[in-house]
Amino acid sequence: MEDTLTERIQMCYRICDAMNKAGMAKGTTLPLRELLRTEFVKFMVYLSTADGTASPEELDFIAEAGDMKMTMSQLDQFKRAQRIDSQLFSTEVPKALKYFVLADAAHKLPKPPVKGSVSDYLLATYQELGQAFIACNDVTTDHEVKLLTDFLLMVEKFMKEYGIYPVHATKKMKPKKGQAAQQPEEKPRVEDLLVELNSMVGLDGVKREVNSLVNLLQVQRLREKHGLKNTVMSRHLVFSGNPGTGKTTVARIIAQIYNALGILETGQMIEVDRAGLVSGYIGQTATKVTSVIESALGGILFIDEAYSLTVNKGEGDFGQEAVDTLLKAMEDHRDDLIVIVAGYSDLMQEFLASNPGLKSRFNTFIEFKNYTPDELMRILDQMCEKQDYKLTDEAKEYARAYFEIQSKQENFANAREVRNFLEHAISRQATRLVLNKITDKEGLSLLTLEDVQENN
Repeated sequence: MEDTLTERIQMCYRICDAMNKAGMAKGTTLPLRELLRTEFVKFMVYLSTADGTASPEELDFIAEAGDMKMTMSQLDQFKRAQRIDSQLFSTEVPKALKYFVLADAAHKLPKPPVKGSVSDYLLATYQELGQAFIACNDVTTDHEVKLLTDFLLMVEKFMKEYGIYPVHATKKMKPKKGQAAQQPEEKPRVEDLLVELNSMVGLDGVKREVNSLVNLLQVQRLREKHGLKNTVMSRHLVFSGNPGTGKTTVARIIAQIYNALGILETGQMIEVDRAGLVSGYIGQTATKVTSVIESALGGILFIDEAYSLTVNKGEGDFGQEAVDTLLKAMEDHRDDLIVIVAGYSDLMQEFLASNPGLKSRFNTFIEFKNYTPDELMRILDQMCEKQDYKLTDEAKEYARAYFEIQSKQENFANAREVRNFLEHAISRQATRLVLNKITDKEGLSLLTLEDVQENN
């Protein structure tokens, strides 16, 4: 076990001691550090259930990290006694963590041993502990990573219910007097990028998939560090779903995450569609595709509506030439290029089935489901807030009813529909303000029922 992880665990115990001393751990007969130590052990046993049994390396890890030596038989007894079930464990918040969350929410912990949120510190410790535990033996499975991701997302959701959010984001500092104003931008950290992803409206399934992917990549780095072998994995992705569901935004975040992890050198995202890849003359398509790929090296090539490359296979269509050139480039640049193909779910299945090479290279699928009316209203509220607008109660009622109807339409554009709705409302508001000679601050920011009704 790494020294930094040991230090993290010990710091969590010191936080427990501080809460005990401040009288903030009422309701438990055990000292809080003992409660947390037991819960760390339960967490590791939970992860060991992924493949049905714990390996000798995992037992050694539990003994070191949790100070609890167990044989295989004793671990099984512990699992039964503590009622550790892989499905239930990721839905029940650990009791010690609740004390950490309440300490943050109440702001009653005098001189906490760490800066910022103690519950966020504990969450990060759980993540590092889980990743190190998964990486400690010869086998890493997708199910282990899924169990870790489910637990972490459950804890993060609980924290947010108490108004506690991760605080990893780095603040931009103003240059000191005499210091150059332009400073090299710091590379975003994985933690910052996951905060950005997890704060997006909806997309619970997408967040779970991306968080699992990041956990797996971090586990693989740990395994490599310890000289353990990793299974060679395709890093190319398929994003399926309707327009306006956040595919492009998530792709940009993933590009930055891969850069932060050292997998991609630059982390830029180049976005193209059929028009950006296919030419109308023999030989020009290959040149066009090669040029686009060269601009994407070190980052991600995002191909929107990728199915359009293979939808017409008749004479005179060069979409297949684009696909063939792309497949060769993916092989030649497998260490410095990741390709994400995106589009409607059913059409993407047809696209992958059109060529055996596509199906073999794209084996990770992330589905972007349509937003619910509640989520669309949250998106509208966020858009209004960013642009210093607010809706009257009547306008909100109308907007919600509008999204209820529109979301049932076959070609509903999700967040794009919300953006169009707001832009039309702002345009109508401008006409109303001029006609009524309204110039005060409140009037300029208010969108009324009259402004939004014309959207229908």
